[in-house]
Amino acid sequence: MTSTPDSSASPSASRPLRKLGASDLEVFPLCLGGNVFGWTADEAASFAVLDAYTAVGGNFVDTADSYSAWIEGHQGGESETVIGKWVKARGNRSDVVIATKVSQHPDYPGLSGANIKAAADASLRRLGTDYIDLYYTHFDKPEIPVEEIIGALDELVRAGKVRHIAASNITAERLQESLDLSDREGLARYVALQPHYNLVSRDTYEGPLQELASRTGLAAVPYFALAAGFLTGKYRPGATVDSARSGRAAQYLESERGRQVLAALDEIAGAHSAPIATVALAWLAAQPTVTAPIASARTVEQLPALLGVAELELTDQELTRLTAASA
Repeated sequence: MTSTPDSSASPSASRPLRKLGASDLEVFPLCLGGNVFGWTADEAASFAVLDAYTAVGGNFVDTADSYSAWIEGHQGGESETVIGKWVKARGNRSDVVIATKVSQHPDYPGLSGANIKAAADASLRRLGTDYIDLYYTHFDKPEIPVEEIIGALDELVRAGKVRHIAASNITAERLQESLDLSDREGLARYVALQPHYNLVSRDTYEGPLQELASRTGLAAVPYFALAAGFLTGKYRPGATVDSARSGRAAQYLESERGRQVLAALDEIAGAHSAPIATVALAWLAAQPTVTAPIASARTVEQLPALLGVAELELTDQELTRLTAASA
């Protein structure tokens, strides 16, 4: 029997989905990050997490063709392969919104038109599907004209291999140029943006990029939503955390902002009897343009704190308190 998170800490399967920008996709308020699949979560653990997430109504899974090429002995595509095996085993492809990305796979680097199309075909094979719901340009390549990038993505959409396109790690200027081209030429148009955004990293999205997303109707799906685990509250002075990302997360403790954010999270989490991670995600989910923060779980036991974002609504006063602490 598949383990599922404690129902007292999990949203019900009837929780309303959210529309993703101007697309016809409707997604769960938490996007499940697939970066750990085939890396810190083996196939069995990954299947258990995916089963538990979908059991409570989750339907939005994020991955990339490069996950987890940074590990010795890995080729990239391990995460997509695990997700593809799980979808085949469960027979639930039409129930899951799968997002993946192009530009960072060792065998398919960059955003040339030819590479985008070849990488998409490789992702489709690993995922064991004939379409990708949401296809991101992982890191923009300014040396490639937007005409070439959007042109290739449009071909994939017209061929039925991709339903919708999106961008990640892109400047407001390049994003605007891409949207203008799509509108002018009647080509596939970005519907979502995946920025680096959380309580201790706000300037990576707030400002021109967020304003552009708001003005043009793009849905934001932030990554590093929990700041590599720092916003779970497990990183404290003197604490040792066994995590592949502990070095990055622990650095936030050295900043005054990090300590102020933790103090505010502790206070608000206590008031709601909620995990600190849930509160951090709830703040993010309440920000303008944000549709669904991305967070990953290596084990089923880590899921309830993430899934709680679908239920927890912070007061205006609590949102203001967190915003001030993270300024």
